[in-house]
Amino acid sequence: MTILFRYVMTEYSRVFAMCFAGLMTVYLVVDFFEKVRKFIRYDAELLTILSYFAFRTPSISFQIAPLAVLMATLLTLGVLSRNHEITAMRSCGISLYRIAAPFLALALAISGILFMLSSVGMPYATAQAEYIKTALIEKKIGMARFKADRPWIQIGNQTLMNIEVVEPDGMTLRGIRLYQLGADFQLQDLTEAQAVRYNNGGWTLLSGVRRTLLPDGRVQIEPFQSQPVQMSQTPEDFTTWAAVEAEEMTLPSLRIHIDRLRKDGYSFTRLLTDYHGRIAFPFVCVVMTVVGIALSLRRSGVRGGGMAVGIGQALMIGFLYWTAHSVAIALGRSNVMAPMMAGWIANLLFLSFGLYLFLKVRQ
Repeated sequence: MTILFRYVMTEYSRVFAMCFAGLMTVYLVVDFFEKVRKFIRYDAELLTILSYFAFRTPSISFQIAPLAVLMATLLTLGVLSRNHEITAMRSCGISLYRIAAPFLALALAISGILFMLSSVGMPYATAQAEYIKTALIEKKIGMARFKADRPWIQIGNQTLMNIEVVEPDGMTLRGIRLYQLGADFQLQDLTEAQAVRYNNGGWTLLSGVRRTLLPDGRVQIEPFQSQPVQMSQTPEDFTTWAAVEAEEMTLPSLRIHIDRLRKDGYSFTRLLTDYHGRIAFPFVCVVMTVVGIALSLRRSGVRGGGMAVGIGQALMIGFLYWTAHSVAIALGRSNVMAPMMAGWIANLLFLSFGLYLFLKVRQ
């Protein structure tokens, strides 16, 4: 590692730390004042509120790190250019590739950290934050469920429901099993249905079989095409729950769940799109670094800009990327675009843009 590499890396790391800390502070302050009034109405303790925001930190870091990388790249190169250090490097015969190497090295390291965070750390933190918010602050019983490949909910005092698949709109739940327990928690009835659907303000079981365990040990079987079932949950409950549940899965668990859905013949497009999106998003740090370097050096390799210009460019590019990524993910979830393409298309577009600008820089 050369002296020049260490010097540029040190300057870049310092600016990145300041940008990341600034963005994190702004995000947390805005989020805190947005939610604290609601939390106070529930008489939540200060320590509980702080614990919620502590578990929210990994998710926030995952979102703002690429913007901090882009902002730090623009600001660092702007300072080096203003101090004529880029000119000095070029005069000594140092290529743009060597100048860019420290930026790309740190961006790759940050991408690796974000990937590990998305794969393992963030799902756990998201689950804990949701639990604190729902159970400890809002004191909601909510939908009792167990962490398993197939979710469970409680729909009555003595009735448990096992669900294989929750449709994205929450209107239809597929692969249903209802377990009716007696006062002594012994199984009395087992009902299996292909689906339960919300219609006209109520839920209806479709195409199923009810098995009743009689006192003499015999089993009474009653097939049915449709049968109403009392459930206090609404489609909105399942929509919110499904979205949170996907975020709470680690990437290996999510992949296993997708493979099971594919094997069982259920729709898995939404989850597969989210899977590829979670893999692709950490590497946007490298993409933003390439774009930032190209924007800073595109005029004869010595162009610098003020702090306001760098921050403005970073915010504009970050907004454009987030818009493109969100639209692509929405198209993938709707089966309009292939899930893998939906997850990676924004990265590919901005990387192509950054490489084009970089190649236009006078070498």
